[in-house]
Amino acid sequence: MSLAARLRRLHAEGHAGAIAHRDEAEFATEPLRPAAVLAAITERERPGFLLIHRPSNMRSHPGQVAFPGGKIDPGENAIEAALREANEELGIHSRDVTVIGTSDTYRTGSGYAITPVIAVVPPDLDLHPSPTEVAAWFEAPVDFVFDRANHAVHSGFWQGRERRYIEIMWQQHRIWGVTAGIISNLARRIAWHG
Repeated sequence: MSLAARLRRLHAEGHAGAIAHRDEAEFATEPLRPAAVLAAITERERPGFLLIHRPSNMRSHPGQVAFPGGKIDPGENAIEAALREANEELGIHSRDVTVIGTSDTYRTGSGYAITPVIAVVPPDLDLHPSPTEVAAWFEAPVDFVFDRANHAVHSGFWQGRERRYIEIMWQQHRIWGVTAGIISNLARRIAWHG
């Protein structure tokens, strides 16, 4: 069974019921601005999520690990926005992307409603990162980041209140906050290890 076929089956099965969904809704301010990210998984023996490090000079979330993505422009849906952003940030062409579907919206404390778009991409794509949006990119194996044993729960104070968040360490990469929260939700939806 191909990776895309397996993911379609797991995605359909996972969206048949409710999950213990995580997000930052309690910190969010209304109205939420729609955004989308491309949760692209490479089709290889050990599939991995394509993730980026934001440049350290960015105004929002400098240096953090993220999925390629951003705001949904007027007239776009989440899939179109995620594909556009992945092209702008990493040079991924939509012709190289097999979209599986969307998953649970993640509401952030910074005022976004982010729709993850699950997709499969070929291994070893010729990526062309935009230097203004991407400092570096890497792959984190799906089996590793979906393993809840690798999800460390931490807490800190933000806007005067305690906030709990997940951190996933893959090699030297610290995946935390919104990106780790989205991964945690996807891991609850997709029975990867099942």
